[in-house]
Amino acid sequence: MPIHPSGQRSPRSGERPGVQQAEAALVEHYPRLVRLAYLVLPPSLGRHRRVLAAHAAVQRALPGRRTATAGPPEPLRTRVPAPGRGVPSSWPLAAAHGSSAYAWVRLRVLRTALAYERRPRWWPARIPAPASLRPTLPVVRGLRLLPHAGGAEELALDRTLSTVSAAVRASFALRLLEELSDLEATVLLARAGASDAAGAVRAGGRLSSADLRQTESLLRSTEFDPCTLQTRPSDLLRRRHKLRAVASAAALCVVAGGLVVLAAENGPDAPQGVPAAARSAPAVDPAALLRTAATEWADTSRVDFTAWPARGDRTGDRDLLGRALRTWGRTPRTVHVSTSPGTSSVPPAQPPRLLYAGDVDGAAVVLFHDGGVRVVRYAEPLTGSGTAALDFARTDDADVTTGAAVVVSRRGDRARFLLAPWVSEITTRDLLEPNAAARSLKVGRDGVTAPVPRPSPGGSCGSWPVMQLRSSERIVENHAFLLTDLGDLAPVHLTYTPLPGKGAPPRGPREATAGPALLSWVRTVCSLRALRGSGVRAVNNWAFARQRLPEGGTPADWMCTRADTWQGPGRVLIQFLQPAASLTAPGAVVADRPDTALCSRFGQHVLAGTHWRAPSGRWYVLAAGSRAVNRIEVTGTVRGSAGGTTLAVRAPRDARLELKARLREGGTLTVVR
Repeated sequence: MPIHPSGQRSPRSGERPGVQQAEAALVEHYPRLVRLAYLVLPPSLGRHRRVLAAHAAVQRALPGRRTATAGPPEPLRTRVPAPGRGVPSSWPLAAAHGSSAYAWVRLRVLRTALAYERRPRWWPARIPAPASLRPTLPVVRGLRLLPHAGGAEELALDRTLSTVSAAVRASFALRLLEELSDLEATVLLARAGASDAAGAVRAGGRLSSADLRQTESLLRSTEFDPCTLQTRPSDLLRRRHKLRAVASAAALCVVAGGLVVLAAENGPDAPQGVPAAARSAPAVDPAALLRTAATEWADTSRVDFTAWPARGDRTGDRDLLGRALRTWGRTPRTVHVSTSPGTSSVPPAQPPRLLYAGDVDGAAVVLFHDGGVRVVRYAEPLTGSGTAALDFARTDDADVTTGAAVVVSRRGDRARFLLAPWVSEITTRDLLEPNAAARSLKVGRDGVTAPVPRPSPGGSCGSWPVMQLRSSERIVENHAFLLTDLGDLAPVHLTYTPLPGKGAPPRGPREATAGPALLSWVRTVCSLRALRGSGVRAVNNWAFARQRLPEGGTPADWMCTRADTWQGPGRVLIQFLQPAASLTAPGAVVADRPDTALCSRFGQHVLAGTHWRAPSGRWYVLAAGSRAVNRIEVTGTVRGSAGGTTLAVRAPRDARLELKARLREGGTLTVVR
């Protein structure tokens, strides 16, 4: 029998280890166990409570003290699904719980994490279980603990995981992080109390992308690491209110005097619920503003808004900076405030970074970058009786392209932008004129551009101006990319994914500056009007299929236009680009799906269909799928099937049809609507 260094014998398969053995395994693998618990716990808890719950699940996995004594350890008692419920009777139970104290602790952690989505048997099925019936959390007062935010791919993966059950998330993590086989993951989930362990493992397998190593690296990133945290203050206003209540009970006369002062300071222009103390905090002190050195952008691996130096001819104007910060801190009712979706307008919790301060188009403009999360624009008129304005936009996890420009001023159908210091060249072009040469654009010494035409917000789509920027060789990028203005502070990055090559691996998005990319955008760019002001970060045109049309064989393309927001969710437009006499003829939008992972790294399979009228007047149902589709079937008023990625079947215009595709590696796919 193996002997543990503590003097206890090592537990046999299925046995309960002693306290010292379990503690040694827990301490040695603590980050690994906490990450597993964090991935299994429901995202609806919020990132702060999810972090605390993950640590609680691991720390409470130790067995009772009675197991530390000599003598036979207590065996595990586990309910295992019977054969016929997803687990064959021939599968060994030892495969999932192994023979180590770590495996025993891991099982305990899984049971606790899975319990957050289960209700007691006696609890009514239609009523959510109250928080008091769940495992309690450790308490952290005065701070919010949050994992470091990842990039767009990590956010997309987190969004996808939030749509499945805890058991599916657990199987996903066990297979990629714990490197368990499907059999081992199934048995372990069954022992942890999952009702359909085999089904959860199958569903978890479908979540994995083609590049398992890349998906595993995303799971191991800081986005899902509850041991590497950043702190933020909790609800400061609520805490202040509680302290005031205590103070008023202790010294009523002092508080009465304070109320007189508050009444004078909180006049008609003051916000409701923001104390005067918040308006004099160090975060709104001009002297405390963060400023980046002018050349730091060329000597850092973090090329985003944190690398922007402070520019403009009024960066030393403490009066202007003070007014901007105080307005942000108290937000009077007379100030016009706009926020992009998912962006908070609360005062800064710490001194923000100054990006720009100067006079532009008759207004004094100040730009701040707050905590790596938002860009804030303050503007006040230089003359007249106009009101000040505050604009807020999310910019977390910006990069070379999405952090390359910010709107400084908008007047009518034109806008000026402040460019990132790594932008070495800028031109403008019209996407509806792909054959026209790009036009140069002047940029001031302070990084502010000359007025740039804006896309028309409505009506006819006669032109679509974009900026074509090139990054500097000093950051070893030196590539051109397109940005377009969709109404937020940060312009939108446009990319293109070409048709899949035969026998070639899947292609990733690339810059939309070459001929095929421009030709795809000339027919789809007008659909971007539906995305205006929705907090879009980037839009990609993915040509996922090409189809030979009936009665002539002319080619038509199927395009998936995916818009990713700064919040994470994406919106998908499926467009059918049939042959047209005009190069600028818009495609037909055949599907519109919000809040989806389709057409992203975590939604690589897509099937779309539409009715189409041939030049002869006959009607057809057309369908196309992505590269993994090997058969498409249509049922309903008419029936038919075709091998490969496309289908064309004669069908009346008003026929009711159902489309379904089979994937090469197994499984089925329904049509996007």
